[in-house]
Amino acid sequence: MTNVPNPNVVDADTLTGDLRPLRRTAFALGSNLGDRIEFLQAAVDTLTDSSEIVPVAVSPVYESEAVDAPADSPKFLNAVLVVDTTLSPRSLMERAQSTEAAYGRTRGVPNAPRTLDIDVLAVGDVTSDDDDLRVPHPRLAERAFVLVPWADVDPEFTVPGLGRVVELSSAVDATGVRRLDETLEIPA
Repeated sequence: MTNVPNPNVVDADTLTGDLRPLRRTAFALGSNLGDRIEFLQAAVDTLTDSSEIVPVAVSPVYESEAVDAPADSPKFLNAVLVVDTTLSPRSLMERAQSTEAAYGRTRGVPNAPRTLDIDVLAVGDVTSDDDDLRVPHPRLAERAFVLVPWADVDPEFTVPGLGRVVELSSAVDATGVRRLDETLEIPA
């Protein structure tokens, strides 16, 4: 069971002193090139290396086929990282993209194999429909490789406009999403 933050808890902006709410946030982590476990652990370490991001839980590691990918794409390892943060969805997306780049992610062919793929799934009850930032993630309700691990660590999270993670997870076909023995660690 995860700790549910008090929605009235706030944190002060380190630059302005303005108060900002603490929001439960989930990141989807994936890798299908190189040392996949090493890349997933690096994502956890890098994403949580901030005083404004408090790690809550990281899911077990799952393996799944690449979705909508070029033929012969290697299988993905997937996990979900749950944090509490005062950062905005845009700041979280920028942090995710810089982490991907730091570990060799290149962009070009859509859904091509990659060392690291990080998606911001949801940020509390915040929604965004900007062209470059959609929160909650627009396809999360279709993705067993996201919902199954997420349900392991934060099943009661309510995704704005979609419902609780546990219900979303039970509504998708999880065929081919296989839990592995490998684990990721939250930095101390």
